[in-house]
Amino acid sequence: MFLAGKRALVTGSTSGIGLAIARSLSAEGAQIVLNGFGDEAEIAALCDEMNASHVGADLTTRAGCEELMERAGPVDILVNNAGMQHVSPVQDFPPEKWDAIIALNLTSAFHTTRLAVPHMKEQGWGRVICTASAHSLVASPFKSAYVAAKHGIAGFVKTIALELAQSGVTANCISPGYVWTPLVENQIPDTMKARGMTREQVINDVLLAGQPTKRFSQPEEIGALALFLCREEAQNITGSNYSIDGGWTAQ
Repeated sequence: MFLAGKRALVTGSTSGIGLAIARSLSAEGAQIVLNGFGDEAEIAALCDEMNASHVGADLTTRAGCEELMERAGPVDILVNNAGMQHVSPVQDFPPEKWDAIIALNLTSAFHTTRLAVPHMKEQGWGRVICTASAHSLVASPFKSAYVAAKHGIAGFVKTIALELAQSGVTANCISPGYVWTPLVENQIPDTMKARGMTREQVINDVLLAGQPTKRFSQPEEIGALALFLCREEAQNITGSNYSIDGGWTAQ
């Protein structure tokens, strides 16, 4: 198990993509720190499953990010995965939703990274992985905050990759297309309302319209790529943005 002795913090890891990443890292021996909200019994079961700890800090605030990093302790692998979504035309987009999405999807990654990097540099080894999105490369209507945040994450990762290039610390993005997770499923009703479509039309004509493979990715596929980026064979991969989007951004 090549990650034995490494501590990995995965934000937004009580479900979906984050949970799949945490499981992949745990399977190779990493000590996992889970983050996120949900049913307490279910989270306790996940901690038992992976011999993990859990910190449920609110990452929409600077104080919450700092609390998370303090309670997690020094980490060797940081996966900035926490995210949220809201779908609305820009003229109707609630300002409080914009603020929350930018705070969680973008600003929290700055706070966690700035606090994680000193230990990584001191150790001469570290991995910063950010779950971006196909929307870090292209846009879709009605998702102004999400697209802005994910474009920001891609630029942030490039910048810190350059800053850390000779430190033994790498920084990369993973940019999924549509992955069948609660985040995707929960945005279907808003998209139905915004576009006047049925559920089936949203799935076939909106969500999968841009993915030539016409299939959702599975969270485990994202976990497998995150695990690869932690290998020694990936030590010269940094500042990259890896698409797992069924060919969406190849068009």
